[in-house]
Amino acid sequence: SGFLIFTNWAVWIYAISTDRIIDASFGYFIMPIISVFLGFFFFKEKLSYKGKVSIFIVIFSIFYLLIVDFNSIPWVGLIVAVSWSVYNLVRKKINVDTDIGLLIESLFIFPFVLFAFYIITKNNFNDFDISNPTLMLILILAGPMTVIPLFLYVRGVELCGLGPAGMIFYITPTLQFLLGYFLFNEAMNINKLLSFFLIWIAVFIYLKDLYENN
Repeated sequence: SGFLIFTNWAVWIYAISTDRIIDASFGYFIMPIISVFLGFFFFKEKLSYKGKVSIFIVIFSIFYLLIVDFNSIPWVGLIVAVSWSVYNLVRKKINVDTDIGLLIESLFIFPFVLFAFYIITKNNFNDFDISNPTLMLILILAGPMTVIPLFLYVRGVELCGLGPAGMIFYITPTLQFLLGYFLFNEAMNINKLLSFFLIWIAVFIYLKDLYENN
């Protein structure tokens, strides 16, 4: 689980650094549907006919993007989606308290973080400096702004299952998509837009079905 969350964070930071937030948000759009499938397959969570339809639509949208827009395979989004989905699966199967699990994961990741800091400092890319206290504060705040939502989300997965928690998570990629397009002016071609549109349809079908049956 530590390796999976490390991979997810590393690819997400790479996406931000290279102006690929929309591609990464594509992965987070895919992730909840994958979580629904994993919940059905591994934990026998109920999956209605409409739920199966929503999964099919997402799979179709992925293959559509791969086939029609082959020159720009959204590998960033795919890695984000698979790593996060499997992380949720592993965390739900591990019988350990949420806070203890996050602590152990962080301890496993810590040596890799130290190595990354060494490389950053050696190449003079370190911006964490007392001469810029504002940036230092922002970098420090990045820690709790990451860990607190992660803790709450993992706890939600433990309490209500992969499917419902995954669908509520759609708030995140929607905001990421809006930030990438409107704030950072990232490119959006018609194929990506159509693929996103299909995924939103799948989300609407699943949420409507979830609401009607609860």
